Amino acid sequence: MAEHIIELQDVTKYYGENLVIDHVSFYVNKGEFITFLGPSGCGKTTTLRMIAGFDLPTSGKILLNGKDISLLPPNKRPVNTVFQRYALFPHLNVYENVAFGLKCKKVLNTYRNDKGEEYTKKERLTKKTIEEKVKKALALVDLEGFEKRSVTTLSGGQQQRVAIARAVVNEPEILLLDEPLGALDLKMRKEMQIELKEMHRRLGITFIYVTHDQEEALTMSDTIVVMADGVVQQIGTPTGIYNEPANTFVADFIGESNIFNGTVVGARKVKFCGKTFDCVDDFGEGEPVDVVVRPEDVQMTSPERGVLKGEVISVVFKGIHYEITVQVGKYEVVVQSTESRAVGETIGLNVAPDGIHLMRPKYTTNVFDGVIDKENKVEFAGGKFDCDVTQLYPGSHIDEEDYLITAAGEKIDLTGTEVKVEVGLYDISISDDEEAGGTTGHIISIIYKGDHYRLIVRTGDSDEDEDFVFATEDLWNENDYVSVIIPKDKIKLTLKNTEEKKR
Repeated sequence: MAEHIIELQDVTKYYGENLVIDHVSFYVNKGEFITFLGPSGCGKTTTLRMIAGFDLPTSGKILLNGKDISLLPPNKRPVNTVFQRYALFPHLNVYENVAFGLKCKKVLNTYRNDKGEEYTKKERLTKKTIEEKVKKALALVDLEGFEKRSVTTLSGGQQQRVAIARAVVNEPEILLLDEPLGALDLKMRKEMQIELKEMHRRLGITFIYVTHDQEEALTMSDTIVVMADGVVQQIGTPTGIYNEPANTFVADFIGESNIFNGTVVGARKVKFCGKTFDCVDDFGEGEPVDVVVRPEDVQMTSPERGVLKGEVISVVFKGIHYEITVQVGKYEVVVQSTESRAVGETIGLNVAPDGIHLMRPKYTTNVFDGVIDKENKVEFAGGKFDCDVTQLYPGSHIDEEDYLITAAGEKIDLTGTEVKVEVGLYDISISDDEEAGGTTGHIISIIYKGDHYRLIVRTGDSDEDEDFVFATEDLWNENDYVSVIIPKDKIKLTLKNTEEKKR
């Protein structure tokens, strides 16, 4: 059984009122190469900094070999960090940069006095010991003979190797790497990916790596922790996460994907894009599902032999394959193949059962807590919307003074009444006119689902955030600031309690 060297237990982190890490729990095995993967702002670097001790968790625990180190200062933790910007000393040469930490380090040595009694003494490392350790570290990163070189004369890749050597020379139990290849060009980055994986194998210590680059994560990692919005979305091996994504975010973020709305129509049968396919996932009949099909799993054939038939609308050469977009009715299907097709050509498409991955939809409706105001509007998600309050009491109506009159003739002032608000995914629209809707927010997520986009708009501030999830055929951009529009008849209200204000 693998030994856990680091464990996060229900860790939460706030910066002021801003929630950055939301109840995160996972463990890291000793000697593992684990990668935190996610878009910018997802919380992966903050998680790394808490492991390093640069930031402290607001709540929860961080354990090292089973002991709580949540409040332990960085210099007391057996970790070293490699940063994206290297943080080398420009006035020191390669040797002096790598040796810097060793010259500051003190170790506890044991001696015997004339009476044979043992005593300990903290001492700095000897010059010979430092030389041996630096030589070994530079050999590890293939920089033998560079000792006297100024770091300012080195290439980006060589400077990164110096930064890694400086980190490993202290022989940490854990090496933390915060997007260390981000400043390198593509070719150098690919070479360093291979070298880092080989260093991990030779050192045998735990590597915790942060990146937003999917290829880096898939290439180097034993385990990947996919993060979004301060929450762990999925933990698994590169193969497992690629082939079996836990939700549409992971499917969309890791590699290329065709994502469709589907419905299970029988035992291991699913309908999407208007056709029925065999699949390997077992869901209940009639259950709505998200369907993920990787482009490389779509096979092109003649029109009469395909389950789907469509017209080629785009062909792009990607170096190792062609990316072909096919219009199948109202749906777009992306294919990756070593064979090309002509734009305008009609072709057939097939997908084998094991190329179809089904997931339960994370979002099926929008649900909010709301309050009725004195104008009989409903306040929720940082805004105010027109609504039909008579649905709270069947047979009721609103009189000329805006009081609700029940079917039994009771007169009720609804001001302050708490309600549950439900809005369907297809009942919301947005506008760049900030005054057009009942509330405003930023688009934080866009996922294309074959014939429409699934958008998430976040309203409010800090821990008052509310998310609207909805479908639209219109293309928007992430971070667009928009207003949220909901027709009055599309807002469903139900009472949260039975206490009403009566006149």
